[in-house]
Amino acid sequence: MYFIVVKFPVKPEYADQWPDLVAEFTDATLAEDGNKWFEWSRSVKDPNEYVLVEAFTDDGAGPHVNSAHFAKMQQDFPQYLAATPKIISRQIDGDGWDEMGELQVG
Repeated sequence: MYFIVVKFPVKPEYADQWPDLVAEFTDATLAEDGNKWFEWSRSVKDPNEYVLVEAFTDDGAGPHVNSAHFAKMQQDFPQYLAATPKIISRQIDGDGWDEMGELQVG
């Protein structure tokens, strides 16, 4: 599985609108056969930063970055960003989320 985390530094004037601005891209990505999850969160440290946690099957990452909606994102997103996003992208063993061993709830 490909596990990816991306930090998007959004210009302050677009920060509150970000979920709406990325909705079309998010919906198209979630509809991909190889997508496992695609989840946005707003940073509690920096309200102008959004963190995207996403995962794809081993065969799903390639079609994602070669999709029409990915190309559209590359054209549309820069106008809303304060800087180039930072990314961690790794192919890992696993197929989904596991329970945390260090903390258990009753």
